Amino acid sequence: MPFSAVGSYQLHSENFPTNLNTVFTGLIQALGRLQPLGADQLQITYGDGTDGRIFQDLALGDSVAVDGVCLTVIAIQSQGFVAVASPETLRRSTLGQQSADRWVNLEISLRVGSKLGGHFVTGHVDGMGYLQTVTVAAQAWEMGFHLPDGAIARYIVSKGSIAINGVSLTVADCNPEGTWFTVAVIPHTYTHTNLQQLQPGSAVNLEADILGKYVEKFLYAGAPLLKHSPAATTEISAEFLAEHGYL
Repeated sequence: MPFSAVGSYQLHSENFPTNLNTVFTGLIQALGRLQPLGADQLQITYGDGTDGRIFQDLALGDSVAVDGVCLTVIAIQSQGFVAVASPETLRRSTLGQQSADRWVNLEISLRVGSKLGGHFVTGHVDGMGYLQTVTVAAQAWEMGFHLPDGAIARYIVSKGSIAINGVSLTVADCNPEGTWFTVAVIPHTYTHTNLQQLQPGSAVNLEADILGKYVEKFLYAGAPLLKHSPAATTEISAEFLAEHGYL
């Protein structure tokens, strides 16, 4: 239904809580145009050439990753939808810092039975990074990014996974601190996402691989293993994780 005919639905985030079990794959399904509507609402209109079948089952309360940010749908339109974004989301992502009427990457949350490509992406952005360099080499675009936030940088590892504006990519190289890294973007990904529109200095949303966060918690918080594990009383250490193939 069009946005003007929402009727009795109250457009507030508490009426459509985000599904905590939502997960994405980082494989972008379409591009859309973003337009702010008030302080906490965003209108997304599907781009030209978007296959409407991708979104034909979209319903109120569903989750959609918009430039890698998990948002809740609060209204369905004929050629798009309206989503709500909390002040925290706007502060921590490019959704609150870039100009209106711009292209954004779109992905519907993973459904049971869907193909799993890329890597598990939660849509909970860790922070922002900035494009530094772009070079073309061997049918790929090599893009270098700078991370001012050290809290994110510690999860950046060579050959690890990273979501940039919701796009699942592999870290090609990084410095020891993780504050700078590069990715290689193949032509299909480059031409079907808004990565092609980035310029040096452009801000991007970053989400580190959630597996690294769990390993860090086990390693430093001493979280116990499953109680039925024969090693349930074994202390979690770097040596233990390496021995069992986690490092």
